[in-house]
Parts: sequence; structure tokens; C-alpha cells
Amino acid sequence: MSGLRVVPARRGGRERLYVLRPDGGNIAWYDRDTGRVNLLGEDERDRVLEALKPFLTGPVTVGPPPVPTPAELARLSLHPDDDLAPNRPGEALLIALDRAPGPAHRLRPDPRRRALLAEQTVGDALDAMEGAGWHTLHSLPLPGGDRVHHLLIGPGGLFAVHALYARRTRVRVADPMVTVGRRPAEPLLRLLRAQADRAAHALTAEVRPVLALTAPAGVTLTAVPRGVRVLTDEELSGLTRLGGVLKPADVEALHALARDRRTWERV
Repeated sequence: MSGLRVVPARRGGRERLYVLRPDGGNIAWYDRDTGRVNLLGEDERDRVLEALKPFLTGPVTVGPPPVPTPAELARLSLHPDDDLAPNRPGEALLIALDRAPGPAHRLRPDPRRRALLAEQTVGDALDAMEGAGWHTLHSLPLPGGDRVHHLLIGPGGLFAVHALYARRTRVRVADPMVTVGRRPAEPLLRLLRAQADRAAHALTAEVRPVLALTAPAGVTLTAVPRGVRVLTDEELSGLTRLGGVLKPADVEALHALARDRRTWERV
């Protein structure tokens, strides 16, 4: 036996297997998405491969970690408190519910829990696009207490995605008003356009708004909304078919900029 431990973890949307010494020191990691074993020391090569042998699938490349790009170096320089990449879908709501869960018994469901379910459903759909040149950041805070639910960055551009709970309910969109079931209509599209404009100002790049409806019974558009895509959570994956807007280096640079909390403090 090599005496090494293999510990699974997810970093930046990717699944990795870290190889640790008995004292907890990291000596290598296996990136399943790229099929690469990154060695921090060539002298540990045989022991690392022996420890990883039960977990390797298909051919792998073995070598030192790749030289970080400028965008990766910028990310690595972030203080953990300023890095928004670890945010979970609905992060702000999760924190609010943890601090003030509300009464255990109430006549009507807490609307925050439905909103959280919507953000988690949409967030999972967006996270599934990782690995195809796309990145997603969740729950980005804006000054004044507002926030962008999800920011999708990829070859097709940047999208500010707003999740709306609509399970088994009909939705009517009459720009800028959105009506969900029997609830009062709200000028939601006006808010989405304003949030996208604030994100565009922060990132100095065009950001297009998207309204993502979770499992609606039906959607009625009185007219095509100006500059806003209206999609169900199942239709979001179609955004990955868009391309020709951003080069890979631009995607990485914008992702590094957007994950920095300080970027959003000036909008």
C-alpha cells in the first residue's frame, strides 16, 4: 500500500480527487474532467498512481500542474472573503433562512423557500453547463440590497439570469409586467433590465437579461419582450448553443473579474 489517502472534492464546478500524505499534506490531484493527474513532486509519481488506480477512468496524462493563466493568477490572489465563486445557488436566501427561519407552523408557505427552490433549480441547470466553456456565478450582491441571481459567462456572451418560481402555474408576460397565477402583476422585466445594465457597467461588457421560470404550467407572451429572454429551466441549456461573442481568454478574464466582490461595490 502507498500509505496515501484519496479525498474527493469539487472546486470551481469540477470534480477532483486529492492525494494526501498521512499528515494531511497535498501531493497531487486528479481532475476527472481533463483526465489529468497533477503532481506537485515527480518523486511521488509511482505512489500517487498506485493510490489513484481504483479511481482512474480511461487514459490519463501525468505531470506538473499547468502554468496558471493571468485570469487564474488574479483569482488566486483573491482574499477568500472577496471570492464569490463558492456561492451556492440562493446563497443569500440560505443565509437569511438560517438566521430567521420563521415560525415552524404557518398557514401559508414561506415565500422565501419557494424563491430558494427556484434559484436552486435554475442554478443546477446552469452549473450543468460547466465544462463546455461556460461559467456560472450565483447570488451576486449589488449595492442597496439587490442581487443578480445568476451570472452565466461563456462563448455566447454574458447573461444575468433571474429565477422565478412558477411550478404548475400559468405565467403571463406583458412587458414589463409579469403575472404568475393569481398573484398581482409585477414590473419584473424592468427590474431585470436594470440589473443587467448594472452588471454591464461593473464588467464593462454587454450583459443580457434572462427570466428563468421553474416548471410553469404554461407561458403566454403578449409580445416579444424588449431585450429579455423568457425561458423555462429546461430551456436554459439552449444558451450553450450560442457562440461567436467571446473568446476563451475573454471568458476567463470576465469570470475572474465577476467573482471578485469588489467589482460589484461600484454599481
